[in-house]
Order: sequence, then C-alpha cells, then structure tokens
Amino acid sequence: MSRAPDGIRGDHGAGAGAGAGVGAGVGSWGPSGAAGAGGPEGGGGAGPARNGGPGRASAAPAASARGPEGGSGDPADGPGPARDPGRAGRGPAAGRGGLVVHPPVGVMRPRAADELPPQAAPPRELQYSLKLDGFRALAFVLDDGKVVLQSRSRRDLAPEFPGIAAHLADQLPPGVVLDGELCAYRDGRLSFTDLLRSPADRARAGVPVSYIAFDLLAVPGRDVRGLPLRTRWELLGAALSEAEPPLQRVLATLDEETARGWFRDLQDAGVEGIVAKTLSSTYRAGSTWAWRKIRHTDTSDGLLLGVVGPPGRPRSLLVRLADGRTVPTAPRLTPAQSREVGALAGDRAGPLVQDPEHGPVRWVDPPLPVELRQLAVRQRQDYATFIRVRSEG
Repeated sequence: MSRAPDGIRGDHGAGAGAGAGVGAGVGSWGPSGAAGAGGPEGGGGAGPARNGGPGRASAAPAASARGPEGGSGDPADGPGPARDPGRAGRGPAAGRGGLVVHPPVGVMRPRAADELPPQAAPPRELQYSLKLDGFRALAFVLDDGKVVLQSRSRRDLAPEFPGIAAHLADQLPPGVVLDGELCAYRDGRLSFTDLLRSPADRARAGVPVSYIAFDLLAVPGRDVRGLPLRTRWELLGAALSEAEPPLQRVLATLDEETARGWFRDLQDAGVEGIVAKTLSSTYRAGSTWAWRKIRHTDTSDGLLLGVVGPPGRPRSLLVRLADGRTVPTAPRLTPAQSREVGALAGDRAGPLVQDPEHGPVRWVDPPLPVELRQLAVRQRQDYATFIRVRSEG
C-alpha cells in the first residue's frame, strides 16, 4: 500500500491507515518543524496521534476546549468548551436528533487570491488550512445510517468510494454533515488521477483513499451553518474526537508563518496550496471572499467549448485557455472523467459539426469552467491536460 507523503503524514510510519497524512486528528501533527505540542495546529500537547493513525483521537478531549485550532489557548480564538455536538458514534444508534440538513446542498467556495492574506493581531481573524488535490464532497449520514457523498455537481460519489462511505457510516452518528475532500495517495504524494479509477483498480494498485474533513454543516438534530467558522471548527473537532483513519480533520493553523511554510514545502507532496478562511464566517453556498484560495501555478483555469465523441461519453475536449487559444485535450479522458463531463456537458452539447481546424466536434453552450494542468506539444499541435470540470465556477 502506498504511504502518505512525508511531511504531511503523522509520525507513524507506513501503513498508518489509508491516506494517513493530510488530516489532523485531535492528537494533531504537522509538517516537519511546523507543528508542536500545544501549537496553533491543534496539537493539544498530545504529540503524534496514537493507535495507528493520524486521525485517531488522543487522550485529550477534542478541539472543543482550545479554540478553533485546538491549541492556542487564546480566548479570542474560540468561545470555550463545546457541549457534546454529536460525537463520533458507531452506527445509527449513536445519533440523537437525526438529519436536519438534507442533500443536495450547495457548497461554499473560495475565491482565488494571488497572495496569502496576513493574519491580524489578536484577536486573530483567519484560519489557514491545506488545499488538497482531491474530490470535494459533502458527507451526509442519513437517518438509516447510510452515507451520501455529494460532489460539487450534486452527484452521489458513494458508489465510487464504497469503502469511505462504509467507514463514515461506522464512525459517525446519523445527522452529521461534513464538508471535506476525498484524497488518494500514490508514490508519496496526493494523486488526483487515482480518484478517477474504479474502486477495484485502486484496490489492486494498493492506492489508499481518505476523507479529509474541513467543515461541519450539521450535527444530529441541529443545522450549524449559521454559526461562525471558529465554532464550527470546534464542533468538528469534537465530532471527530474518536474517529479513525481514513476519516481525518484537515491540517490547519492560525499562524501565518506556519501556513507560508506549508505553501512553500508541501507542493511536491501534491498539496495545491492554502485556503485562508475568516473565522467569523458562516457557511453559505456559493463563491465568497470569506474563503480565499492561494494555489500553486501548475494548474490553470479554462473553458470547455466542445466535446469529441459521444456527448454522454466524450473521448476528448476542446478547451479555451486563459490566453484565448482553443486547443484539444490529451491524453484521452479516463472513463471516470468521460462520465463526469458527459453528465455535466452532455445536455449542453449541440449537433455534430465539422470544424475546419479541429475536425468533428459538438460545441457546448454555455461553456463550462474547467481545470487544466499543463500545455504540451505533440506533432506540432498544442494540447492541454484536462483535470476536472469546475462545475460550481
């Protein structure tokens, strides 16, 4: 089995649990030299998480007693200890109050920023967390104990990640709703491409997948989206206090210099960048400046203009780059990418036409925002590598 990347995993060695690495349990940890006992990353003095995984709870209580990062001790960082918000349970009987936030739900999305915003003097106003290269997914634990993993495009990903769905059903009581990222690991780094493979292919290749939670929308019987992030983060720590990998909480800090270090040092491990979030922000669907993403420049945004092949299962795409050029994508879309594009763009695709430059194509109207990784040249033709549809803009 692939081990999680050095520097973004707990100090447990290989095999500490699927995806041991980018999440921070109550006994939190961080990149080498970044996290310390009782520091702003939520270490709480427990040191590395115990019992075989970085998401495993330490002997200390969850972040509820330590403010939104679980370690600062600054009264300005949190409202104090949280009452039991529906702690991690073991199956449906553990819940109280049931599900009050039902799928589908619009996700809160960060806006792109060029620079990491500075932290304010106490009381601190920003939380910095890792931006991971994975599938965004809201996790709903239904009243019958089943789990829905809702993508940004409101599709249920649970059939594609049955192991994660089953693990969350075992770890959390009905009524809990999380926001987080599905992440895969290969060769010491996060691997977005492996998320596009089938569960059987990932299992044969020994590629582990984790669910890394970074927000909480509901606890049993209560919608908490109207609470500030500092309180939701505290409740998230309490809800995951007994959770085990591959369910983990994302690594986050209040310290600006620590966040800059992560941004500088963790790109090779597949970390896309940093998300800076206003601690007073409530959870609202849509794009907002209350969350700002600062990404490395190895990916860029473009527009999906046309599909090549069947509209429901295209083989490749025509995309417009930021500089205005229109180029095809290569290599051929994976089956999962083809399904994703077909589900989102198939109904927008027009009739088959013969484009004088690009050949047979179905134009997509309106175009869809997409993420592209790089520009390559093959046989004197420019190509872009398709990563995903940015279905929410």
